[in-house]
Amino acid sequence: MATQHRLTSKPEHLHWGAFSAEFPAAIEVESGDQVVIETISGGPDQVPAEKRDTLLPDHAAFIADGRKPILPGHILTGPVAVRGAEPGDVLEVRVIDVQLRQDWAWNMIAPLKGSLPEDFHAKRVIPIDLDNEAGTATPPWGIELPLNPFFGVMGVAPPPEWGTITSIVPQPHGGNLDIKELGPGATLYFPVFNEGGMFSTGDGHALQGDGESCLSAAETALIGMFEFHVRKDLSLDMPRAETDTHYITIGVDVDLDDAAKKALRDMIVLITERTNLSREDAYSLISLAGDVRISQLVNVNKGCHVMLPKSALHGTDIDGKRL
Repeated sequence: MATQHRLTSKPEHLHWGAFSAEFPAAIEVESGDQVVIETISGGPDQVPAEKRDTLLPDHAAFIADGRKPILPGHILTGPVAVRGAEPGDVLEVRVIDVQLRQDWAWNMIAPLKGSLPEDFHAKRVIPIDLDNEAGTATPPWGIELPLNPFFGVMGVAPPPEWGTITSIVPQPHGGNLDIKELGPGATLYFPVFNEGGMFSTGDGHALQGDGESCLSAAETALIGMFEFHVRKDLSLDMPRAETDTHYITIGVDVDLDDAAKKALRDMIVLITERTNLSREDAYSLISLAGDVRISQLVNVNKGCHVMLPKSALHGTDIDGKRL
């Protein structure tokens, strides 16, 4: 039976804007344990003025504390150290549940950012009403959109030689992946670069379209339950993921074409690892049944992910085990 822990969003459990191998663990757990993690979203210049008096107590305390970002980026909760995780291992992170913590979100357009910086020059922050019971998000223009809560940022500490890096740019350690399929029921696999793995999360989204085109999604405070497993039988250079229905490989690069190529090449590797198909067969299978999707366009490194239905490998899986 897994032991369950809770990591609150108290200011001492938060780090703003960065990943680093030097950040101390906020909590240490055993492989197989579950951790309920609370997150908040938005600095003083991002929270809509009309929502400032409705902040969660931890969020209000964080802002009142006058904290400044280490680097421009997201407010993250963690790190979670998992005993036994060593460099070269893989940290398997199962997303058991994701829930809203508040009834509103925010969306921002910012000068010189987003996928169309030459077209939009003024900063704008809007509130979005969230109705958890109805499962809807309502922006100011009134149409109801379906909720799909997930964490935009999930990642482990980067290699020590990288130093302190911004949370904005997705990298091989994960981070700002912004893949909307990574909600409840998804499993992620991160290469481990440091003892304990040191997992952090944040950037809660109530919903987001592929691409996150204007810079931000429906940004909100979330609470998630994660289950951690140290995998010494795997070796990865980039994160992978899976859902009940799909395998997902991820590519990031400043060039969108190269990001897509990286995701495609890793999917070919995944297929040949799990089946008796040749590389040529795997390449054809992706073209027949896989989808190449844009994760996000706005975080320096562009993100692409390839989604392959598990059903497309039916009858060719050698051992039937999880990745």
